[in-house]
Amino acid sequence: MSAQQFHQRPPFRAEHLGSLLRPDDLLAKRTAFEKGEVTKSELEAVEGREIKMIVETQKQLGYSAISDGEYCRHMFWGTFFPGLDGFEEINDIDIDQFRPYIPDIAAFIEANHKPGESCICVGKIKHVGSTYVDQFKYLASLVPTEEVKNLKITLAAPNWYHLRYREGNAYPKEVYASDEEYFGDIAKAYQDELQILYDAGCRNVQFDDPNLAYFCSEKMIAGWKADTMNKYSVDELFDKYIKLYNDCIAKRPADFHVGIHLCRGNFVNSRHFSEGGYDRIATQLFQELHVDTYYLEYDTPRAGGFEPLKELPRNKNVILGVVTSKFPKLEDKEEMKKRVQDAAQFIAEGNGISIEEALNQVGVSPQCGFASHREGNDIDWNGMVEKLKLVREIANDVWPGQP
Repeated sequence: MSAQQFHQRPPFRAEHLGSLLRPDDLLAKRTAFEKGEVTKSELEAVEGREIKMIVETQKQLGYSAISDGEYCRHMFWGTFFPGLDGFEEINDIDIDQFRPYIPDIAAFIEANHKPGESCICVGKIKHVGSTYVDQFKYLASLVPTEEVKNLKITLAAPNWYHLRYREGNAYPKEVYASDEEYFGDIAKAYQDELQILYDAGCRNVQFDDPNLAYFCSEKMIAGWKADTMNKYSVDELFDKYIKLYNDCIAKRPADFHVGIHLCRGNFVNSRHFSEGGYDRIATQLFQELHVDTYYLEYDTPRAGGFEPLKELPRNKNVILGVVTSKFPKLEDKEEMKKRVQDAAQFIAEGNGISIEEALNQVGVSPQCGFASHREGNDIDWNGMVEKLKLVREIANDVWPGQP
C-alpha cells in the first residue's frame, strides 16, 4: 500500500462492527434446521427476509457501511475455514490440544466448559470457492448500485486456528514443515477470497481479531512464557502474525478498503476474555500492519488509554469504540464527544498536526458487535437501536454533515 494513500468513505464517521442482534424467528428457524426439522431452503428464506429488514434498519439509522448483520453465521468468524480444503470441523476436540492460557480457552476451562466446535488443519490448505460471496451478492442486491462499494463484509482472522493450539498441534508435521509454510497457504487462501469478493463488487472488508488484543494481556503473556513447548517469544509470534496479515492482503487493489477490529472478547451474556491496553503492541500494529483502518475497543478501562494512538500514521484511520455493545445503559453523549477529542489530541501529538486534522482520521462505533455469537449480548433490540442512534448522534455533532 502506498504510504500516501488514504482511504475514507469507507470508513465512515459512524460505523458499527458488523454483527447485529438476530430476531427470534431467525434464531428459532436456525435451531430447527440444526435439529433437522426444517430444510436449508426454509432457513435461507427467513435469513433473506430478515437481512432485508436489517438493511432497512441500518439505512434509517443513517449508516453507510451496511452489513447483513452476520445473519447467515452461527459465530462471527463464519464459514471461511470450514470452506477450505485441508481444514476439518471437529465438535469434540481434545482439550489438551489447546493452549490453556489463551484468554478465551482459559475462560472456558475456568467455567468447566469444554471449547465447542473448532477447525483444525488435516491436509494441504487450498481455497476452493468462497463461502461469503453469495451472501455479499444478496446484500448488494438490496442497495442502489452506487452504494455497493460501501457495504461491509467481516472476515475471520487468519491466525484464528493457530494461536489457540499448543505448539505443534495447529497442523500435521507431515503436511507442513514450518509455520512459514502453513502461513503461506493461509495467505494464498485469503488472497483468493479477497479477489473473488472484489470481482463481485466488494470494496470494504473488516477482519475481526480478538487474538491480536490478547497480546496486550499480561496474564496471557505470563502463561506463554511459562509454556516450555513454545519456540517463539510472544513478540516474535506477534511479528509473524503481522507478516501473515500483510501477505493475506498483499495483492488487493488500491480501491479495496481493509480494516481490522480488535477486542477483548464478546461472548454470550456480554462476556469478555482479556484485559490490557494497546501500548505494548502499538508500534507494530499501527505502523507495520498494512491495513487502512483500526476498529478499536475503547468502552472500558480494560482497553487502556488513548496514548498508543500517537503511533497512528497520517494515512490511516481509527474508529473509536467508545459506546459499549454489551449492556443497554446509554453513555453520556457529551462525555463521549470529549473522549473523541481526547483521542484526536494524541493522534495530533504523534504526527505534529492539529486536532482538526487528526479528527479527519477518526470515527466512532460501538466497541464490538451486538451478537458475535448468535445468541447475542445482554441487550435487547431496542437497546441496540438506541446505541446505534447514539453513535450516529456523536458523529453528527463531531463531524456535521458527514456520513
